[in-house]
Amino acid sequence: MTSVSTSATTAATLADLLEQLGGVSPRRVQVRPFPGASIEQDVLDMYAREGRLCELVDGVLVEKGMGFRESFLAMALSAILWGFVKQHNLGLVTGADGMVRLASGLVRIPDVAFISWDRLPGRRVPVEPIPGLAPNLVVEVLSESNTAGEMARKRREYFTAGVQVVWLIDPDARTLEVFVSADQSVVLDERQTLDGGSVLPGFTLHLHDLFAELDRHGHADASDD
Repeated sequence: MTSVSTSATTAATLADLLEQLGGVSPRRVQVRPFPGASIEQDVLDMYAREGRLCELVDGVLVEKGMGFRESFLAMALSAILWGFVKQHNLGLVTGADGMVRLASGLVRIPDVAFISWDRLPGRRVPVEPIPGLAPNLVVEVLSESNTAGEMARKRREYFTAGVQVVWLIDPDARTLEVFVSADQSVVLDERQTLDGGSVLPGFTLHLHDLFAELDRHGHADASDD
């Protein structure tokens, strides 16, 4: 895994801190522990104590931006990916609480990630709660609280750490943007087909089938008539 430069925040004001973190809402920044003083164990303690998922960035706990619809779409995609990965025994697929240490002091939580066996110590499922590794593929599903600056920073960190591809899904626009570097991408809409490229050779997905999951609904109960 490539080293990623990260350090505790040097921001002088709250505005500086929020800008440093990518323009995130102050509601997502935890003040206990004090910003700049948080460590990896605080990520685990917050989750155990309050059930809240926080990423660790520059010594700051930043609550993960989430939403019900976004979680559902991520789960739908992870199920599709896992079916392909398991069939071909390529590695592992993790979900929205799969924490990874990209560098010392830098913990990110992708919505979905694929990690090949070659990147897993001993080619086995890690036992530590926050393994130090870079997934081959990272998927982020945009939620209302995510900012362009935050996502740009995440992409830089992912690619610097050794991630090969990032998929950025916009549920509102029903698009999936494929990044092969932090600033090189192509946008696909629901009329197009996604392929796994060199990371998941042979994998294809008609994006209409994925986004159609957002239109699922139950049939009216006969008792309601």
